[in-house]
Amino acid sequence: MSEIKICVIGLGYVGLPLARLFSTKYKTIGFDMNQNRVKALMGGHDATLEVSDELLQTAIKSGFVCTSNIEDIRNCNFYVVAVPTPVDENNNPDLTPLYGASTTVGKVISKGDIVVYESTVYPGVTEDECIPVVEKVSGLKFNRDFFAGYSPERINPGDKLHTVEKIKKVTSGSTPETGKKVNEIYASVITAGTHLAPSIKVAEAAKVIENSQRDINIAFVNELSKIFNKMGIDTQEVLEAASTKWNFLPFKPGLVGGHCIGVDPYYLAQCAQRHGYNPEIILAGRRMNDGMGEYVANEVIKLMLKKGIQVLSSNILILGFTFKENCPDVRNTKVIDIYKALKSYNLNISVYDPWANPEIAKREYGIEITNELPESKFDALIFAVAHDKLKELEIDKLLNQRHVLYDVKGCLQKEIIDGRL
Repeated sequence: MSEIKICVIGLGYVGLPLARLFSTKYKTIGFDMNQNRVKALMGGHDATLEVSDELLQTAIKSGFVCTSNIEDIRNCNFYVVAVPTPVDENNNPDLTPLYGASTTVGKVISKGDIVVYESTVYPGVTEDECIPVVEKVSGLKFNRDFFAGYSPERINPGDKLHTVEKIKKVTSGSTPETGKKVNEIYASVITAGTHLAPSIKVAEAAKVIENSQRDINIAFVNELSKIFNKMGIDTQEVLEAASTKWNFLPFKPGLVGGHCIGVDPYYLAQCAQRHGYNPEIILAGRRMNDGMGEYVANEVIKLMLKKGIQVLSSNILILGFTFKENCPDVRNTKVIDIYKALKSYNLNISVYDPWANPEIAKREYGIEITNELPESKFDALIFAVAHDKLKELEIDKLLNQRHVLYDVKGCLQKEIIDGRL
């Protein structure tokens, strides 16, 4: 391979920051099927807010191009696939985006080229599911005519400190030589360094256990929260005391959504089941975390009843809707579970989030949210997402004299709340 020409397929939360970073050193083209997304990016704005307008516009001026025209990427020789890997309504891995991206690669890949997958998958997907598609469409032979790698994404949406170049990157290749080449290209832009895994399957497995581990740890403290709540003990105070030991892991209870922690364990679980093993701990953690939205809603209703607040037709305000703080991403947000559980009680529910796009929330979840802080007062308020802008609110002005204030994130003063995880 002579001059490196990179194409990043999929310009979402993962692909765009990576493409922008590659463009600082290599000729780079970003490819996405969404023409509106491409148009907005070439206009100098990233709606996900992962890449600042200044950085994006500087990259474009320096030659970075985004396109939805497949002919524009035909002359590239290093393809990076960064498309979503969601689960379906039954929590089964949905590889449809990967199949589509692999088809795109197959249409343009040439002899000697490399395709690297970044999407989170279970071990074996790259070589057993994706590469056969590339082979079939291109007519080329894997590891003879073209080669592959896997370098799992480690983007942390909304985090402006741990940006893509500052997070150590795992790399791998389908042959030893390919692995070295893939590692070399990534290492040239990742300032935090790289780790060359011995095989693609090892790299795939390393990625899928990262978030499964976090999921299980959060599930444990969520269970502790339920136990201590029944005992009348404050979970946050327990964790604060326990954290004084040097090797205590500082996980906190909460909602587990998004496109990583709430999804990746299902990929690992299905892989295990395919090999004849039923993963008890992984799935138990998923069940615990998937039930926390309903748990929060029921706790709020109990507190209202204890205070003698009429539940039927009461006014409830949920602060925050995205899956995490200071980020507009609403994919797989578990705040919707709180909303749905409360809705069954025939309440009037308002959702305020200064970050989330109301149109996307309406399209994806069928509910109305607002970017404007309601002026009315509420019988109950649920602090669901720890946006900095929400922490600055004078919450007492949003509440009736008799009210319930529930803190999902554990960031409000204990003296003013009625309950928290």
